[in-house]
Amino acid sequence: MTVSTTGRRERKKAATRQKIADAALGLFLERGYDAVGIRDVAAEADVAVTTLFSHFASKEALVFERDQDFGQRLTQAATGRAPHEPLIPALRREIHALVRHCTGEGAAPIRRMIDASPALREYEESMHLRHAESLATAIAAGLGLPQSTTACRAIARFVIDAYSLAREAADPQAAVDEVFRMIEAAWEVTRPSASGRQEPDGPRPRA
Repeated sequence: MTVSTTGRRERKKAATRQKIADAALGLFLERGYDAVGIRDVAAEADVAVTTLFSHFASKEALVFERDQDFGQRLTQAATGRAPHEPLIPALRREIHALVRHCTGEGAAPIRRMIDASPALREYEESMHLRHAESLATAIAAGLGLPQSTTACRAIARFVIDAYSLAREAADPQAAVDEVFRMIEAAWEVTRPSASGRQEPDGPRPRA
């Protein structure tokens, strides 16, 4: 199989996934989340139900279609930063970007829908815990540790909490800075020693 053929297949797959997600969100916002079924979404997107489930494991996942991207951006911020860039400012910068996205124009109706649905709130909570574990593993790996320590897991959860708290604040970006000042202070006194990459001190971010 040629590279071009593989590329076309992946683009087609991504386009189908996006079409399904867009159809689902449109129906959810128009009719209400609980009033829309999987078959409704499949019909709106003009795909088979089996095709829908090949892209999304559950109805809840349709609302959080950027779930995987969210987690990857955080782990990349931890592992892909410059050699001498401190960990916490790198994570702070990524949370700033994620909060800007989730508080942008058009995001409010989706947030209200999630807040009004126990099933979506439960899914979101489990999603955030999953991302926190992945981030903790990435942080530990960057320090040369064999597995995520309690300190790494705690900091990872604080980072995810910073995202959740900031999006509810009157000034989301200021809230990110406020929470990250506490995260940085906690990391300074709790970070584990590394056998590999050393965490540089670096300048503290401005408020």
